Amino acid sequence: MPSATPTPVADSASTAGDRPTHMSVLSDRDIRTALEAGEIGIRPYDPADLQPSSVDLHLDRSFRVFRNNRYPYIDVRAPQPDLTELLRIADDEPFILHPGEFVLGQTLEWVELPDDIVARLEGRSSLGRLGLLIHSTAGYVDPGWKGNLTLELSNVANLPIALYYGMSIGQISFFKMSSAAERPYGSPELGSKYQGQSEPTASAFHRESTSRAAEPSER
Repeated sequence: MPSATPTPVADSASTAGDRPTHMSVLSDRDIRTALEAGEIGIRPYDPADLQPSSVDLHLDRSFRVFRNNRYPYIDVRAPQPDLTELLRIADDEPFILHPGEFVLGQTLEWVELPDDIVARLEGRSSLGRLGLLIHSTAGYVDPGWKGNLTLELSNVANLPIALYYGMSIGQISFFKMSSAAERPYGSPELGSKYQGQSEPTASAFHRESTSRAAEPSER
């Protein structure tokens, strides 16, 4: 009895209209091509900041610090407009981040992504070895994003850390999606809270609680 002819398996890269079915990290040459074509936007941009698979980003002069004497606790369901205060430093003025302190900063660079690329923001190893963390949960950047990136800065060392305007603070890498997002960040129906931000932006989580409370309950 002859053996059955094996059924050919379609290559994953040729399915779904010849679209790749996986995400891939952009290399330096791919990042350069995307920047030159205007698919990815980074302003200002220095070609010297291009790394093998990422771009170095720098610290802006604005910080949003928490004022602990204005509220007894942080209420995630209520607006607390005076919970934080915006500060700016001069060119050579240090911002001192104390042990255990948490503040919001931002990248000097304005970043724009198309609807088929996502990005990851990561801290620098050299700064991590000093106890400086640049984000706790906000390392993921959605397709369609436009704005400066808010940094969640914290000092886990035992000594204060001096931060300076323009210093290299992290790196951003890019991933090509399997297909373009149907509703990229900034789409009107998403209510994207931080699209177009140009300064360290306080949490708008309370807006989610308000909108959900207004929706009729499902039965």
